[in-house]
Amino acid sequence: MEKFVIEGGVPLSGTVRPAGNKNGALPILAACLLTDDEVILRNVPRIRDVEAMTLLLEQLGARVQWLGPGEVSIDSSSVDSWEVDQELAERIRASFLLAGPLLARFGRAQMPPPGGDVIGRRRLDPHLDAFRALGASVKEDGGHIKLEAPLGLRPCDFLMDEPSVMATENALMAAALTRGPTVIRNAASEPHVQDLARMLVAMGAQIDGIGSNVMTVHGVGSLRGCTHWIAPDHIEIGSFMALAGVTGGELVVKDTVPEDLRMIRLVFERLGLRSEVRGKDVIVPGHQHLVINNDLGEY
Repeated sequence: MEKFVIEGGVPLSGTVRPAGNKNGALPILAACLLTDDEVILRNVPRIRDVEAMTLLLEQLGARVQWLGPGEVSIDSSSVDSWEVDQELAERIRASFLLAGPLLARFGRAQMPPPGGDVIGRRRLDPHLDAFRALGASVKEDGGHIKLEAPLGLRPCDFLMDEPSVMATENALMAAALTRGPTVIRNAASEPHVQDLARMLVAMGAQIDGIGSNVMTVHGVGSLRGCTHWIAPDHIEIGSFMALAGVTGGELVVKDTVPEDLRMIRLVFERLGLRSEVRGKDVIVPGHQHLVINNDLGEY
């Protein structure tokens, strides 16, 4: 049986450059379907889920070319299918992120049940409610979900019944290619949702309220290609910071998005782990004394 043997007792110090956020890369890859122009993505983590999403794009007719480590080109000009392959879709739950772009592009999408891990409820209802609000019909046939909007999607103002990350991303992508203002209330605001929104802006959409729970998408008739850098994984960064803190090491995390780390840094500061931002780098000084407050505010 494979195992890790960790010999501790020494400070972990050094400089790290975090990987791109997988949860940002997957919707951003799906968003490449929204334009016929080439999209170049950088800082892409080449992991199993990302490979599965690129295979799904190729199955739909896109041309995918890895240009180098972490850099991929997506050309969706030859995409001619709105039916997602079931075998490929069952590999990752994020396959359902293709629904919004396909519906916006073709006015229809046929989606098999998504696969991947099952955490809690993870309902599809928030996705389907968003599509209905945008004017699409939703039908279930043999486990497959058929989405249709033969006259195109329409802008709307709707409230999500839960701040689902992927449902927010699907709504953003569908609304970006729907002319007029669409207001998404109770939207998710995680860093990877913000990263997708920034890419859609680079492609030509106008989005107000990025980073908040109410976003207004001013959609357009067509989107252009762009070059986009996938933001680093804030959870990976937090994990490295925690390692430095508990071992007393000194750490430099390169090329971060400091705004994405405000809550992580705040929580660590309450535990006595200080950090500072220099440009895009986060520095954790060594030999810090960690503390825990009790209910009375005492150490």
